[in-house]
Amino acid sequence: GGREANQVSDNYRYQDGNYEGYAPNDGYYRGGDEPAHEEDAQSDVTEGHDEDDEVYEGEYQGIPHPDDIKEKQKKRAPAVADEYRDRDDLMAERMEDEEQLAHQYENIIEECGHGRFQWTLFFVLGLALMADGVEVFVVGFVLPSAEKDMCLSSSNKGMLGLIVYLGMMVGAVMLGGLADKLGRKKCLIISLAINAAFAFLSSFVQGYGFFLFCRLISGLGIGGSLPIVFAYFSEFLSREKRGEHLSWLCMFWMIGGIFASAMAWSIIPHYGWGFSMGTKYHFHSWRVFVLVCSLPCIASLVALKFMPESPRFLLEIGKHDEAWMILKQVHDTNMRAKGEPERVFTVSYIKTPKQVDEFIEIQSSTGTWYQRWLVRITTTFKQVWDNVLYCLTAQYRMNTLMLAVVWFTMALSYYGLIVWFPDMIRYLQEEAYESRVKIFDEEEVSHFTFNFTLENQIHRNGEYRNDKFIGMKFKEVRFEDSLFEECYFEDVTSSETFFENCTIISTVFYNTDLYEHKFINCRLINSTFMKEKEGCHLDFEEDNDFLIYLVSFLGSLSVLPGNIISALLMDKIGRIKMIGGSMLISAVCCFFLFFGNSESAMIGWQCLFCGASIAAWNALDVITVELYPTDKRATAFGILNGLCKFGAILGNSIFASFVGITKVVPILLASSALVGGGLLALRLPETREQVLM
Repeated sequence: GGREANQVSDNYRYQDGNYEGYAPNDGYYRGGDEPAHEEDAQSDVTEGHDEDDEVYEGEYQGIPHPDDIKEKQKKRAPAVADEYRDRDDLMAERMEDEEQLAHQYENIIEECGHGRFQWTLFFVLGLALMADGVEVFVVGFVLPSAEKDMCLSSSNKGMLGLIVYLGMMVGAVMLGGLADKLGRKKCLIISLAINAAFAFLSSFVQGYGFFLFCRLISGLGIGGSLPIVFAYFSEFLSREKRGEHLSWLCMFWMIGGIFASAMAWSIIPHYGWGFSMGTKYHFHSWRVFVLVCSLPCIASLVALKFMPESPRFLLEIGKHDEAWMILKQVHDTNMRAKGEPERVFTVSYIKTPKQVDEFIEIQSSTGTWYQRWLVRITTTFKQVWDNVLYCLTAQYRMNTLMLAVVWFTMALSYYGLIVWFPDMIRYLQEEAYESRVKIFDEEEVSHFTFNFTLENQIHRNGEYRNDKFIGMKFKEVRFEDSLFEECYFEDVTSSETFFENCTIISTVFYNTDLYEHKFINCRLINSTFMKEKEGCHLDFEEDNDFLIYLVSFLGSLSVLPGNIISALLMDKIGRIKMIGGSMLISAVCCFFLFFGNSESAMIGWQCLFCGASIAAWNALDVITVELYPTDKRATAFGILNGLCKFGAILGNSIFASFVGITKVVPILLASSALVGGGLLALRLPETREQVLM
């Protein structure tokens, strides 16, 4: 049996085009530390045997080649003294091993083929990316309804809109770094579990502070998923397929936006959906929408339990056997799907890089349990921090800085304009609404009962005596220099309604939301306020809310052509030309916004801008994955994506402050940022021909 296995090993010597004639050395897998005659004899302890000691063809034998045993015996003494070797020597040896592994791994992935396994993983990770797209839109859609339940001020609404990006920024850096140390699958599960748990919880909490906290932690979880998803999927793709299929994966972000827009459009307007428990607890339709938006994350979390860890990551940390078994699973799954189940996975040995941090495991296995955990946690975070610093070493510093500028300028302009478009549409709607205001001067009304809605009106110098305002609603109503004498207000709900310079005599307010701040410079004489409404009880259906859902839906749908074009051309024209060309075309689109003086024009220019810019986003994702080695890939992606979210926060704040003031500053800022970032991107190295290090 041993001679047959040796014959198979002799017949198969894994060769790479760049490493012809390379023979296995110390980095290859060894069957154990037993003497040579024991290793040749004890084939029954390997994974190729079942209970009857039967060897299946193509199954992993675990029997080393005799030449490898001799080589191992020669190097056994120096290996013992590794702890006394200079760390620079160990790192140099590790880098040489990693370069050899990169080319061998590329050939192994090509042998495994691209088929059912990759497509299954594609949809599982696509759901996670879809959850990220949903998270960006959720808060913007629920704000108009949430302010009714929580009485949110303008500053509170602004904070709620930014808090999600803040959580994403922290999560991308923290969980992206951990993914390079703990594993892609494990950290992605942690990330999605955090997002699903706190998104689900946020739909039930009533207070503004707790809701804000839940959305912050939810954003932290989903922010960490983005760098992990791209690092994870790229390590199952060959060089020829990587650019195209990572671009197809980006389409799920668009699907997330479409899903959120469609759900908001179909659920939120039904304000009566839900239930109430007394006067304190309300579960309205917008909370149902928040629940529904957590479904993609939950689905991805469940499906991910059935997917394996990245074999490339396992090889980096020296887990040869686990990586081999996963690669064989990928090969066999794809071959069965192609109708070739007899095809044998011919790989016997895979290079594993030199492990330089083994002493940490020895250290962490001693002492009490809390000491071990403390050592593991501090060691892990030190390693993450070392990875962050590694991205700024001489070898990667220039690429990291240029990528950081491109990510930041892209995020500043894109997210800034994405918020600016809906705000401008609302502003145009408000201008049209105010132009239709009705003005009543010096009206005198007495002994009359108002039990209907008053909307978009101004009443000046009016006199109201012995009138009753019962079960009615005020929307955008203003009373100026008016007199109310012996009037009675009961069960009144108001929105943007104020009394200015009015005199109110012997008037009773019962169960209303006409609070003190709504009376500006008024004289209240012998007037009584009884049983004021608690919380917000507005149920006005805003027409512009429907338009905002439509705008977001069309904006998400408009990136479909850009996604298709970028996927088909990514490996043909290259990543650099894709980024530069897309950003420069997007900058040109910004100048057309000067002609957007109507709602339809703004919607059209938004769709054009989104469609032009999506190719740059896709190419940025691809090149960021390819520029960094496996043990730094998710860390680097997390840092750059965190910087992207910081740019989104700045863009949202800056662009929103100019709504209704001027269009010049936002347009010039966005276009100049895109031009600068696009030109700088052309100086980045092209990566479409290189293997994944």
